[in-house]
Amino acid sequence: MARVLVVDDDSGVRSFLADALELGGHDVEQAADGAAGLLALRRAAFDLVLTDLKMPGVDGLELLATVRREQPEVEVILLTAHGSIDVAVRAMKQGAFDFLQKPLSGPGELRQVVARALERRQLRARAEVSRLGSEALPLTYGAASMAQPMRALERVARTDSTVLLLGESGTGKELAARYVHEHSSRSEGPFVAVNCAALTESLLESELFGHEKGSFTGATVRKRGRIELAAGGTFFLDEVGELAPRLQAALLRVLQERVFTRVGGGQSVQADVRWVAATNRDLEREVEQSRFREDLYFRLAVFPVVLPPLRDRLEDLEPLSQALLRRIGGVVGRSDLLLGPEALAVLRTRAWRGNVRELANTLERAAILAEGPVIGPGDLGLVPRASPAVVRTLQDLELEAIRAALERHSGHRQKAAEELGIGLRTLYDKLRKHDLG
Repeated sequence: MARVLVVDDDSGVRSFLADALELGGHDVEQAADGAAGLLALRRAAFDLVLTDLKMPGVDGLELLATVRREQPEVEVILLTAHGSIDVAVRAMKQGAFDFLQKPLSGPGELRQVVARALERRQLRARAEVSRLGSEALPLTYGAASMAQPMRALERVARTDSTVLLLGESGTGKELAARYVHEHSSRSEGPFVAVNCAALTESLLESELFGHEKGSFTGATVRKRGRIELAAGGTFFLDEVGELAPRLQAALLRVLQERVFTRVGGGQSVQADVRWVAATNRDLEREVEQSRFREDLYFRLAVFPVVLPPLRDRLEDLEPLSQALLRRIGGVVGRSDLLLGPEALAVLRTRAWRGNVRELANTLERAAILAEGPVIGPGDLGLVPRASPAVVRTLQDLELEAIRAALERHSGHRQKAAEELGIGLRTLYDKLRKHDLG
């Protein structure tokens, strides 16, 4: 179903078009002339505009120019009389999708052109978000501890229910979200993700909801938000526990009402998405300590699924390591690399507090250090475990881990936080606690 605006000063033609499209399953709004069409466009969001070319006051060409300038993602189809075909062809060069000549042969012709226009709009939206996706590894290679979570994901994927993925950082929550999307009725739609811990509050608001031209310094054009780009598909809200209170309230409204407005705008935009959220925080505890809204928690936790850490599914370690090494080898130009049995034995002894992400970092380091095609224990670059005779406080261990992570990532705090399995805000709190700036 699409949102279509029909603009025509002939009430009979307007009603015919609206009826034909509504019978085709679309949500249609009518405007009696071009001026009313402009008002409708600035009040609500549409996927397609179907407008008469010749109208008093604001005509179809002016309406087309406004749409191309202010809402370039919206497709426009023009209706024209026989004597105006040359103008309609010129309008297509200015960005119109197509034109239909009056009188129409019937509703079938209209629906066919509308379907093609909406298909192009969907292809453009997919192209815009294609950079967000990549070929994913399997969620599991058969570990027993993953059997129950996989059954749960398989069942909930068939529905449109909101899913909350819980687990330590690096356990594959985004892979699980993609699994839900790919096995759902929305699999043909886009999969769009946003990491709530990776952006400042103001940038995250713009990424989620989009913004209007001129809404803040640097907003030179209208930008559609990630929720809007995910229309018809799945929206993955990663690290939702890091959301600031103001954005928690805004997200709650979207979940309740299925509409939102862009930053600096007044239009109501439909949130036609399936929601999947993820966090490594204990959200129930966050609610108890008034750091997370209880009403938002219940909206998100319709169907919670807990993903076990890598140390609890060591059956996956060898095939996962080999798959990661093949991918990493292709990136660093070492496609001949193999993981030796001694190195694998060392990997099995680790606690993997950073889970799959930590394992991938370790293998990437090994791929760079390895002299030959077989990775050995020395190539892994793992720090030997401390002697049991050495007594250190938890605070000492925490400080050591933070310093080491920051050093490995050249001071990049977001990457360090991801390796440590904590949110960016939590890392900043710990840096202040240890007087590390």
